[in-house]
Amino acid sequence: MNAPSLSIGDFEVHILKDGIYRAPIGDVIHARGEEARRSALDAWGRPEFAVDVNCFALDGPHGLWLIDTGAGTAWGPAYGKAPAALRDAGFSAGEVSIVLLTHIHGDHALGLFEGDKARYPNARLLVPQGDLAYYGDRAILDATPPEKRSSFRTVAKLREVYGERVEAFEPGPVLYGLSAIDLPGHTPGHSGFLIRGDPETLLVWGDVVHLDTLQLADPAVGFNYDQDPGLAMRSRRHALESAAGENWLIAGSHITGIHRVERRGEGFAFSEESNA
Repeated sequence: MNAPSLSIGDFEVHILKDGIYRAPIGDVIHARGEEARRSALDAWGRPEFAVDVNCFALDGPHGLWLIDTGAGTAWGPAYGKAPAALRDAGFSAGEVSIVLLTHIHGDHALGLFEGDKARYPNARLLVPQGDLAYYGDRAILDATPPEKRSSFRTVAKLREVYGERVEAFEPGPVLYGLSAIDLPGHTPGHSGFLIRGDPETLLVWGDVVHLDTLQLADPAVGFNYDQDPGLAMRSRRHALESAAGENWLIAGSHITGIHRVERRGEGFAFSEESNA
């Protein structure tokens, strides 16, 4: 089955579903403390959540680009579906000329590898400078508990496998038709990508939101895998306010489909309109 797609400017954007991420609802945190957290969990009313793990293929005038790559085979059989989705969309791994990462968590970056080889052998990798600097710093690595070093290992493997093809980007224009938006907090360099067209513009916002029903209504809801929860909350509100105010379409690594954001009361919601 072909991947859902949407035309934005000079790009055909294909959503590639890599798998489903499942986690206990106990991973939820709240910026206003435990009472607000319990209220959010009561509103959710379920013991766990399951969300999409998405990547995005951009077919444009300068070649085939990917935003994120999924978990590959590193996280088990529930993941690793993105390459097949790419083939279903009519492309091969060898055609990918650029891979952009929103951040270097495993469900976004480990799909770059096929064992110890590059899954996308002809691709340049564009990685947020903030993530490369932080997770590439030996002193920070040495001060980090072993169980929290996976992103450091990912950066090391990126450099080992892709070598000089690993490049850093800063917020602002990155490639033709595409700009990076600084949305830190989930990781130091966590970024979204703005794809401008006429009349539509699409923001691919990475991990700004995991549970739309909770976090749009209350952006203070976060997760314990946000490295800086307060900063992640501010980035989430900034992305939601920008998307609502500018009438952008949005897509997310853990959001099903493509949506618009509207203000609703003290929070936000997806509008009834859905494009994919």
